Amino acid sequence: MRLEETVHYGSREAVIQNLEDAGCTPDMMECIMTHLEEDDMGELLKLLEQHRSCLLHMVHEREKQIDCLDYLVYQIKRNKKKR
Repeated sequence: MRLEETVHYGSREAVIQNLEDAGCTPDMMECIMTHLEEDDMGELLKLLEQHRSCLLHMVHEREKQIDCLDYLVYQIKRNKKKR
């Protein structure tokens, strides 16, 4: 089966663009494309899930940082009202 049919994209370039947009490094994209072209879907999906997990972890870390800032702003506003 052709690459484009496997992922229902119009071209190899579209797949690469999607990987770039998803924040994949060039090395990661090369590895993913190799597994895709070799029809190694098990390893391909494993790599994609790992990258997704990494991205989600970064989102959660940023959410924690936002929560810390929100709490600081809350405390400052609360103390300002008491004056």
